[in-house]
Amino acid sequence: MLDEKQKLTHIINLGHEIARVNDVDLLLERILTVARRFVNADAGSIYVKEDNRLKFSHTQNETMQKKLPAGQKLIYSTFSIPIDNESIAGYVASTGRMLNIPDVYELPEGVSYSFNKGYDAISRYRTKSVLTFPLTNNRGEVIGVLQLINAMDGEGNILPFAREDEPFILHFANSAAIAIERAQMTRAIILRMIRMAELRDPKETGAHVNRVASYAVEVYERWASVRGVPFKEIEKNKDVLRMAAMLHDVGKVAISDAILKKPARLDPEEFEAMKQHTYLGARLFSDTYSDFDEASSLVSLNHHERWDGNGYPGHINPLSGLPMLGYEGQNGKALGKKAEEIPPFGRVVAIADVYDALCSRRAYKDPWDEDQVLETMRKESGKHFDPEMIEAFFSILDVIRSIGQRYPNV
Repeated sequence: MLDEKQKLTHIINLGHEIARVNDVDLLLERILTVARRFVNADAGSIYVKEDNRLKFSHTQNETMQKKLPAGQKLIYSTFSIPIDNESIAGYVASTGRMLNIPDVYELPEGVSYSFNKGYDAISRYRTKSVLTFPLTNNRGEVIGVLQLINAMDGEGNILPFAREDEPFILHFANSAAIAIERAQMTRAIILRMIRMAELRDPKETGAHVNRVASYAVEVYERWASVRGVPFKEIEKNKDVLRMAAMLHDVGKVAISDAILKKPARLDPEEFEAMKQHTYLGARLFSDTYSDFDEASSLVSLNHHERWDGNGYPGHINPLSGLPMLGYEGQNGKALGKKAEEIPPFGRVVAIADVYDALCSRRAYKDPWDEDQVLETMRKESGKHFDPEMIEAFFSILDVIRSIGQRYPNV
């Protein structure tokens, strides 16, 4: 057992840990993980305030996770609830008060909130002890709610959450709220860049880039795990990849409207002009100040390369757009990058981008049905796509489908 000084040191270290995460989705997942670890909670959920409602953003459940085959993830749907006194999370967001409930099936008489047992019935899980606390920023505003479920002892028995841990959890909640606001600001800046691109290219929507980025992160995580990449390296790479992948087509801001908004397929000359968006996007990040800049440059430049070497723009200097010495083809154009000459981030975003394009409506085509999409993706293994990454993609199709539902076109 830790004493109070040790607990405070531990909770401060956890605050530093989450402060290193930049992408808001990955941050929410990490906040939930470290909070559960601190109080040994079996499960938990995190809600973020959006338009005066609470959006159910992430959930974890160790008991349910153990029932899945190795490597698979829990699938869940996002939804929102009103901020009022009727639900436990809504009450905490409305009042700004923590609730520490020993058994949600036996709530005290006279309380305004209730517990919906329907989720337990569907999942066959018994929620008992619940610790729900507000995520409050430095201005005293509640920006979200963190709910921890079923504190466990060393033998796996469910216990009430310890009252003496509440001050430490509230300290962590403040650090979490600050980190969330910072990450939300970063996401907002990226989405503003996307909206700038959307003004030029109607296909470049927030939903599209969020899907591509989420697909890419999940495929990368599975591929890297199979390859034995250390967990800490995977987590670090996921963070920069998630943000960089959102900006994969940002170079289209420099392409002519006549090409971007053409309501039909491009002719060969137009397509050659369109190819320039790869290195024009990479140029935006040529002054490399961070891992994010480097990753964004790599993704922009390489997401249209092909495993078989028939992609573009090939071995070029992105600042000049000209072939690198020794990589000119017979036609004077740069030779395409092959196989592992293509950086992993470029290879994985290629899969995510093509998959989303096939599933989406375009001016020249309707969305393809899933069977047709998956057959095409499988056939392109070893041609367009890294074969190992395509295997990773197919091994997590349930997660891929859930991402598509989380970010629908509006």
